[in-house]
Amino acid sequence: MSKKITFIGAGSLGFTRGLVRDLLTFPAFQDATLALMDIDEERLNFAKTAVEKIIKAGNYPAKIQATLNRAEALEGADGVVCTILAHSVNVWRNDIEIPKKYGVDINVGDTRGPAGIFRALRTIPVMLDICRDIEKYAPNAVFLNYTNPMAMLCRAMQTVSKVNVVGLCHSVQGTAEMLARWIGAPMEEITYFCAGINHQAWFLEFKWKGKDAYPLIREAVTTRPEIYNEEQVRNEMFLHLGYYVTESSGHNSEYNAWFRKRPDLIEKYCTHGTGWNPGEYAYILKEYLAREDTWKEDVKRWLEYAPVELKRGKEYAAYIFNAMIGDGTMFEFNGNIRNFGLIDNLPYGACVEVPIVASKRGFSPIKVGSLPPQVAILNYVNSMCEELAVEGSLTGDPIKVFHAICYDPLTSAVLSLAEIRDMVNEMFEANKEYLPQFKHFKV
Repeated sequence: MSKKITFIGAGSLGFTRGLVRDLLTFPAFQDATLALMDIDEERLNFAKTAVEKIIKAGNYPAKIQATLNRAEALEGADGVVCTILAHSVNVWRNDIEIPKKYGVDINVGDTRGPAGIFRALRTIPVMLDICRDIEKYAPNAVFLNYTNPMAMLCRAMQTVSKVNVVGLCHSVQGTAEMLARWIGAPMEEITYFCAGINHQAWFLEFKWKGKDAYPLIREAVTTRPEIYNEEQVRNEMFLHLGYYVTESSGHNSEYNAWFRKRPDLIEKYCTHGTGWNPGEYAYILKEYLAREDTWKEDVKRWLEYAPVELKRGKEYAAYIFNAMIGDGTMFEFNGNIRNFGLIDNLPYGACVEVPIVASKRGFSPIKVGSLPPQVAILNYVNSMCEELAVEGSLTGDPIKVFHAICYDPLTSAVLSLAEIRDMVNEMFEANKEYLPQFKHFKV
């Protein structure tokens, strides 16, 4: 029986193209119905045309359903992928520009800290609405979320909803491939064990042909300037903490108190070796604002000229769907799920990123035990801030949001409590029309 896979936020064209390509490489999904849903009709039409191009290139018998109606897209779905951006770039630019005014220099702002928290506050109501629709129209569907801020969104959904949801990020496999490249190891000869929280998980083991490869990584980082300079923030964290962290230096520079609290530190660690250029505003904000002007031309060029690559990529989603609703081949991945006895020294019930096995039985997370204490401390602080922020969103309590930002490592390294209160009040004022869960906006 053919399957139905629904893409919520199908106008995220890069994700949709890649995930559709991967999905159709599995025999179980080559005749699937691909339901594309977005609130932007122009983006949705581009997505439909792009998927048609992939189907034609592979000569697949798959069918396409494109709709602005979420209920229609979800009706009878076996799998759902979410890649939405709640609200426009001009809404969330406040997440970066207001803290910047107070001296909190944010680079990406989509995961945690004041920017990530307000992004979560705006997005949680939307995600819970999606979950309610899945419960109504596709109650047995497997729901894979790619939308950030991953941990806070998943914590909210996994708390309130009965939907079978897990959060996915490409930072674990991307970092593993980078480390393998640095030591000259073929990826098929690498094994690893990685756990922590989203964008800040740690390679507790990294082995080449079964042998600890950390000495080779340390040698590469300390003796080859081009490797050190490729990821200055993460390499500094590795050299001092002893374990390598997932996600880029641009992201990780925000999640601690060590690299962005002074202009000289930003210049030393965050300007030349993170892959991001802080500039006047956050790099990612500049990128998104630029794309607002160029995305249509980019998509048109791809549709008209680009060859279709039919080779399966490395994103987790298609492999997970195949394991759970396809041919049943089990698949291990790192995913975001609540911490019920998985990591002993992180908050119970918080959202953690751990190895999970997907199979016909569902999601089976693997117990990690305790993280090394020097990295658990950093995870614990960030995780507790996320816990407070989610609780603030679910209860409509702005004081909990304020307290979450009070303890954010970067914010607390730069601002006093009174300054944080002023900043949070200004951020609430800028966002109040997008926060239906709050009745009061002042702390």
